[in-house]
Amino acid sequence: MPVVFTKHIDEHTILSVWKIEETEQELFAGLQLKDHELEFIATFNNGKRLLHWLSTRLLLRTMLKTSDYIATGLDEHGKPFLLNRDYHISLSHSFDYAAVMISKDKQVGVDIELVKEKVLRIRNKFMTDEELAGLPSADNVSALYICWCAKEAIFKWHGRKGLEFKRDMVIKPFVAAEQGEITALVSLPDGERQLTVHYFKVDAAYMLGYVADK
Repeated sequence: MPVVFTKHIDEHTILSVWKIEETEQELFAGLQLKDHELEFIATFNNGKRLLHWLSTRLLLRTMLKTSDYIATGLDEHGKPFLLNRDYHISLSHSFDYAAVMISKDKQVGVDIELVKEKVLRIRNKFMTDEELAGLPSADNVSALYICWCAKEAIFKWHGRKGLEFKRDMVIKPFVAAEQGEITALVSLPDGERQLTVHYFKVDAAYMLGYVADK
């Protein structure tokens, strides 16, 4: 498994990224899947989705340093969790990469995206005019992907339906770089929270954002 990045964020929290180079058969060989999982992935309508699902599970096993069966599930909000391990988890994938975060004591969220010009067409769907004015340029593709990954990571961190990118998350002005951190104000049911989201580029063509907070 070609792990290209691992970061120990603190003693209980780890982020890993790896490039998907294995075949489906190679990924299957590294996992012990139950009948219900095989039935679930049999519904996938394209091969890339299967590679993504298998690779995140195999990366989870690698991060947990175990060859035992790892049972994962989805809660009523669609958030993944471990049934037989005491960890919070977050999974993401985009084209040739997969990313996983685990933590024993924090909620986590991670998102990885292939950077494409198409983000310019949808920027007003997830960014307010005020947020766009706070960027170095509203046409800065990298800055827009930092914001998208940040909001997606926050959504996964929260793990509940109803949180909207444009209505409930505000990215404070920042200067985009190859890596760094940004501040976001998030309107949650129990009040407003300020979160720090870290970001960095992967392989020059991908952006990754992550958050870990209690």
